[in-house]
Amino acid sequence: MTVITIFSRHGCHLCDVALDVLTSMQGELNFDIEKIYIDGKIELEKLYGEQVPVIHIDGVHHDFFKVDPERFRSSLEKHRRHQ
Repeated sequence: MTVITIFSRHGCHLCDVALDVLTSMQGELNFDIEKIYIDGKIELEKLYGEQVPVIHIDGVHHDFFKVDPERFRSSLEKHRRHQ
């Protein structure tokens, strides 16, 4: 099963919107969602800082700030073809 990871911060409105978009596509595209809060995790804060939400597809960086449904769908399809 494909895992979509959202690196987030507590109280992040953009993160909530990204999660809502992904959740709305989850049933159709068949993937799991993992949410990781970067707050207080020094290494993750260094990596992602103010770019949250950061989205990974099976550990591979996809995008940050928002989820564009068409771009996400395309990236997910490409990722699955190359597995």
